[in-house]
Amino acid sequence: MGRDQPSAKRALGMLSAMLLLISSGASSAQNIIDYAARHHASVDTQGMVAVQNAIAAEVGAAVLAEGGNAVDAAVAVGMALSVTLPRAGNIGGGGFMLVYLAERDETIAIDYREKAPAAATRDMYLDADGNVDNAKARFSVLSAGVPGTVAGLHHALSRYGTKSWKDVVMPAVELARDGIIVSADLASALAGRRQRLGRDAASLAKFYKPDGSAYRAGERWRQPELAWALEQIANDGPEAFYQGAVADRIVSFMQASGGLITKADLAGYTVAEREPVRGEYREFDIVTMPPPSSGGVLLVQMLNVLEQFNLRDSGFGSARTIHVMTEAMRTAYADRSQHLGDPDYYEPDYGWLMSPAYAREIAEQIDVDQARRSEDVAPGVNQGYESPDTTHYSVMDATGNVVANTYTLNFSYGSGITVPGAGFLLNNEMDDFSAKPGTPNGYGLLGDEANAIEPGKRPLSSMTPTIVFRNGEPFLVTGSPGGSRIITTVLQIVLNVIEHQMSVLDAVDAPRFHHQWEPDAVFFEAGFSPDTLALLESMGHEVDTRRRTMGSAQSILFDGKYFRGAADPRRPDALAVGPQGLDCRTSSVACSY
Repeated sequence: MGRDQPSAKRALGMLSAMLLLISSGASSAQNIIDYAARHHASVDTQGMVAVQNAIAAEVGAAVLAEGGNAVDAAVAVGMALSVTLPRAGNIGGGGFMLVYLAERDETIAIDYREKAPAAATRDMYLDADGNVDNAKARFSVLSAGVPGTVAGLHHALSRYGTKSWKDVVMPAVELARDGIIVSADLASALAGRRQRLGRDAASLAKFYKPDGSAYRAGERWRQPELAWALEQIANDGPEAFYQGAVADRIVSFMQASGGLITKADLAGYTVAEREPVRGEYREFDIVTMPPPSSGGVLLVQMLNVLEQFNLRDSGFGSARTIHVMTEAMRTAYADRSQHLGDPDYYEPDYGWLMSPAYAREIAEQIDVDQARRSEDVAPGVNQGYESPDTTHYSVMDATGNVVANTYTLNFSYGSGITVPGAGFLLNNEMDDFSAKPGTPNGYGLLGDEANAIEPGKRPLSSMTPTIVFRNGEPFLVTGSPGGSRIITTVLQIVLNVIEHQMSVLDAVDAPRFHHQWEPDAVFFEAGFSPDTLALLESMGHEVDTRRRTMGSAQSILFDGKYFRGAADPRRPDALAVGPQGLDCRTSSVACSY
């Protein structure tokens, strides 16, 4: 079945849902449409899915419409994205998932980050002169960590979902087998990566036509080898990927190409459940990811610091607000470089980084009129002791369950290397380790011994899936791709909603900025006033306004009656949709393409 004018059909579906709500008198407590907002979110009363890709979003919304919970929908979305968003959606990568279970009033942090193979060594990416060989670390078969996505999604579903594994994986199988219609965004992305992906024979065959040319928007693209792999996984569960037929193809390729991942590495992969990082900001509770994600710790630390200042009065986008936020970012990223790593291998007492006392210490060092230099800002001392093309999606269901999931291959299209016969890309997450202390990774982030390469270890990440609670109830769920810019993107979404009282879509749409200690510059999206930028330069900030968007923060806000979904307009295929906004009810696949 082909997609028939999907934007018009979705619009009609949402209009019908909204008219139903209006006719039932449901708008008495909260307005469905807030005319004070510049942008208007998708609205539903039965749940919401916000995803960077519309096809996968509709797969998730259809699962909700069929009675599935937020975890069921999230797993279906994750598998579908491996077909529809190949630059980041994956079965060959890994990530982090936050799950809030309303009935138990409990939030679980699921860590399915990739692991270093057993044969990995501390200096494996250093050349004869002791310098990092970036080609080996980022674009070779040696750059792949042991994938965690299949195990992580299965773990979430088997413990906290309601549907069968096969039911939620089969939509992805059918999308890969029958094909998807190439969007303008996907066509552009593949055309732009032709040189890199074309270096690998399996990637060339997967992503391009038999004559080597790129697919054009509107054409159908089938992925038969990926369909085979997904069908094995649907029928046999994660065992197919880690011990069975798919594992055999991974290991065969590794042996033939000099890679490190063995059958024992795959069979030995484990998912970890961890205690979420928790903080408070004003009257809101912040729940987010712990290490090996650095995102949660840094988010809470920065919020603690910024609570010492009156950002609401200084206002969104003012030089004073941006200056203070930049100084909080500067210290947080300095601390990231030294104090955080895989807690299974490194036991940092990171609680002090999020303590009110340390926040006050940082705040006291901030001159509200003058920028510091990063060379003068060292990582703090405990006195008591990822590519822009990661992807994030958010799900809320009608019974109050919430999922925030961020996963990745690292760089856009990972290493660019596809497993022959299995049709999926290998990650290049090994570059997220500190290959050499003091040498920046692909996102310019510095690291130290806490994030050194060790067999079985998970590399430090910036992924920051986050749930904000108000009065004990889920209020906002958000997260973003963007490599090192993920954490500051999430910070700005939270502050835009809480401090600047924006609607969720205004909060997501607003222009963003970023500082990460090194390099010592503030990076700005388009949309900030030239006067503001001039004032920041007069304070001593290095301003970088090269045109580049930051993140893709697919977010949902629940106001007690309506789920309001914000699809980040920075990604043209993004969609926020609830079960009432779907075009059909027959099956998740029929609703998705």
